[in-house]
Amino acid sequence: MYSEAGSTTMSHNLHGTFISQKVNKIRWKPERLEESHFFVTGSVDNEDQKIVLWDFIDNKDDDDIYPFAVAEVPYCGDVSELKFLNPDYFASSSSSGSAHLMKVAYAETGEAHIEVCTTWKDIHYFENGESSPCTALAFHENDLVTVGEDGRINFFTAQSKDVARSIDNADSCSIQCVIFLKHDEILTSNLRGQMKIWDTRSESNKPANTLMLSGDQVTPTYLTFHPTQRHIIIAGDELGALTTWDLRQQTFPVNAHEGAITEIQFHPDNPDHLFSCSTTGELWHWSTKTRYTLGFASEETNVWLAPENVKSKMEVLTLMPTLGKPINSLDVSKKKVICGCGNEAIYLVNGIAL
Repeated sequence: MYSEAGSTTMSHNLHGTFISQKVNKIRWKPERLEESHFFVTGSVDNEDQKIVLWDFIDNKDDDDIYPFAVAEVPYCGDVSELKFLNPDYFASSSSSGSAHLMKVAYAETGEAHIEVCTTWKDIHYFENGESSPCTALAFHENDLVTVGEDGRINFFTAQSKDVARSIDNADSCSIQCVIFLKHDEILTSNLRGQMKIWDTRSESNKPANTLMLSGDQVTPTYLTFHPTQRHIIIAGDELGALTTWDLRQQTFPVNAHEGAITEIQFHPDNPDHLFSCSTTGELWHWSTKTRYTLGFASEETNVWLAPENVKSKMEVLTLMPTLGKPINSLDVSKKKVICGCGNEAIYLVNGIAL
């Protein structure tokens, strides 16, 4: 299916930094006119959880440049998601059942720090009143949605301190993932592998459509959409497979990692490149930049939706040696991939080939 080439070609551009905390989420801070150099991390399974702002200033004359912590804020519970809404603001979700809006602000001296702007406290909870972990968060412009182990879906906006709407019994089991398909439509997935499409304009608390990821009850662990063709969904699951899901047609499974897939990210500027990581410590770069046409069809075919003989043309590169601990999160900006791991370290791959 794939060629595992180039596993050592980027070793001289691989920076590893031990930070004494397990990282569950890591995200580049987008910049308006320059390349990203700030990023944030959210911790998990530590005695005290926190969100940390880091800086990585690249120096072409010195390869021994490593990220350093700029600011941090304590956090209530494990960080289950981090998402930048724009270059200044990001949202986070917590295993304590809360969500937050935070800002990367600057003092008069120019030093960066993190401000907590809004807290949506205890928006996920079980029927007995105990807090339920918020498992995932997504946004579209200033609209946000959270899902949790309580089977609840919450809708709110970045400008309001109140939850606009809750669907209390959206699912009978834990909802694992959520993404916006468009401004008035979201997609959720649960522990049983059910994928549900919700129309946010509808007054009904029932999904508009329900589909299965596969014939087996395999749990999706991460969802993302193609940047330019949002009807194409890529799902990673607990068995290590990537499944391409065309909302207009059917699913196309691709066997991939040995362990459960923890995150999948398309390159934000070049959707012919996809990046994935797993619980077995793998960090892969999928290159599908070669386009193919099928038969006499004049329209180009998206490689992710092509037959197996075309999919076999994809190349998969190992960006770093396989770790003995899970890679929990990754993010990509320009030619830099960063990941956070269960071995209390973060890694930066600089100079990926696009």
